[in-house]
Amino acid sequence: MSITDPHSGKVRFSVVPAAYVYLLRGGEIGAPGGAGVEVLLQLRQNTGFMDDHWAAAAAGHIERWETAAEAIAREAAEEIGVHDVVLDFATSMQRTQRGLEIDERVDFFFTARSWRGEPRIMEGAKCADLRWFALDDLPEAVVPHERFVLDGLRDATLAPLTAHGF
Repeated sequence: MSITDPHSGKVRFSVVPAAYVYLLRGGEIGAPGGAGVEVLLQLRQNTGFMDDHWAAAAAGHIERWETAAEAIAREAAEEIGVHDVVLDFATSMQRTQRGLEIDERVDFFFTARSWRGEPRIMEGAKCADLRWFALDDLPEAVVPHERFVLDGLRDATLAPLTAHGF
């Protein structure tokens, strides 16, 4: 999808922004192999994108006039029923998945170790399961660009700005 700039007449592409949060417990990031750290993941279903793959427990598109932090607070409440999530910035990712109508994306990834409420499935039509996994023993079927981030967290090698799919 592209838009035409009304001032210059140039055709510009659209970028879709999204925000993600990985709820973490136990261990310490940076420990060898992420030993002892667990991450909460959801099993996607009926979404039309990477169904039957594990992904961040809460994530979604950033709405107009909404910051990434506001978006993830909203998504965490809507998708897993938690509030007052204390966010730590992990990385921003510019990514593409060629062949989609809108294939340019900018994702903001956060981690959290503090929140209010017990995480639970709130959108059963889109989430088949919600489960804690050891960061050093993730399931095979993880959304690829999220696997990149999770591996970087595990290995303590995640840069503040990343790219995927280029």
